[in-house]
Amino acid sequence: MLFKKNKKKMIRLKRSIYLRSKLKKNSSIRLVIHRTSRHIYAQIISSHPNSKVLASASTLEKNVKSVIKYTGNKFAAKKIGKLIARRAILQGIKNVSFDRSGFKYHGRISALAKSAREEGLIF
Repeated sequence: MLFKKNKKKMIRLKRSIYLRSKLKKNSSIRLVIHRTSRHIYAQIISSHPNSKVLASASTLEKNVKSVIKYTGNKFAAKKIGKLIARRAILQGIKNVSFDRSGFKYHGRISALAKSAREEGLIF
């Protein structure tokens, strides 16, 4: 059982390395997503070589926790997508590259992406 989990993680990490190598060539601002079974995190990171976090949002924030009952579902992902998009637009960022960190584009990842697009981010 332990080996299956490690195998899944290795496949995801391979996928993330491939995606990030493509994004490095563009040297654009990235919307980076990470998810666990309980939480979801989103960060806007500037292009290389000075990679700095420009905006961030996660289900661990107090103002988000107070609105959301359970943080590991699509509803929470939609809230985080809207929040990160608003924070990015306040920083003057509209165009980003979507870095899903090797996670498949379905479920919570797609919900976050759709809600960020609805709020005005372009990717």
